[in-house]
Amino acid sequence: MNYRHAFHAGNHADVLKHITLSRIIALLSRKEAPFVCLDSHAGVGLYDLKGDQASRTGEWLEGIARLWDAPDLPELTADYIGVLRALNPDDQLRYYPGSPELARQLTRLQDRVLLNEKHPEDGQLLKDNMRGDYRVAVHLGEGWHVPRALLPVAEKRALLLIDPPFEKADELERCVTALDEAIGRMRQTVVAIWYPIKDERQLKRFYQSLEKSSAPKLLRVELFVHAADDASRLSGSGLVIANPPWGLEDELKQLLPWLAGKLAQSQGNWRMDWLIAE
Repeated sequence: MNYRHAFHAGNHADVLKHITLSRIIALLSRKEAPFVCLDSHAGVGLYDLKGDQASRTGEWLEGIARLWDAPDLPELTADYIGVLRALNPDDQLRYYPGSPELARQLTRLQDRVLLNEKHPEDGQLLKDNMRGDYRVAVHLGEGWHVPRALLPVAEKRALLLIDPPFEKADELERCVTALDEAIGRMRQTVVAIWYPIKDERQLKRFYQSLEKSSAPKLLRVELFVHAADDASRLSGSGLVIANPPWGLEDELKQLLPWLAGKLAQSQGNWRMDWLIAE
C-alpha cells in the first residue's frame, strides 16, 4: 500500500473506519466530561477526490461515492455524512475528510484533538488544514511514540486511533505494542487500530497477539468487499477497538450489514466478535 493516503481517500476502508470513528466520538460525547482524540498516523486531514492522487486510483468511486446519494442512509451515519455535506456545500462530492478533520468537526468545545504525522510534507499540510482551531495540536514525530509521548491526558478520557501505512512487515506487531503502551499508561483509553485484510496467515498471528494484549476488552470489526482468499488484493479492512464505549457493538450490528451490501465489489460480508471479552 502507498503511504500517501490521498491515493486511497474515501475508499471502502475509509468509510468503515470513519463511520466507526464518528460513532465512537458520538458515544463518548454523551457524557459532559471532556475527552481527547489522538491520531498517531494522521495524514493531511483533508483530501481532494478530484486531485491527481485520488484520481489515479479512483478508489473513492467504490467507497464514499456509493453512499453519497444513497436514499437509505441509516440515521447512525448522520454525523459522518454531515461533515461531508459541510465540506461539499454544492452537493458535488469532491472533498473528503480524513480522521483529523472528522475529529475536529465532531468533537466539542471542551474536547481536544492531538494529531501526529511523520511525513514532513503531509505534516505541514496537516498543520495548514487544522490552522485556526485552538483545540487542535499537530506533532511531527514518529507515530509509534504517541502512546508514551502523549498519554496519559489530564482529561481522564481519551480515544487513540492507530492507522499506520502498513508498508513494513512489522507494523501489525507494532500496533499491538502501541496498544499495550497506551493501556499501560492510561487503562481506560479507547484504542482503535485499523488494519487491511490481505494476508490471512499474517492476520492470524496478529489476532493471537491481540488476544494476549493487556486490553481489558477488545472488539474486532471487519468489513469485506471480496472473499478473503486472495492476498494480492485488499479484500476488506478491520478495526480492533479496546474499551469500546457502551452501545457501539449494538450500533455496528445495525450498520455493518448495510455497509456490506453497499460496498461489496464481488462478495460483501462482515463479522464482529470479541477477541477479549469482559
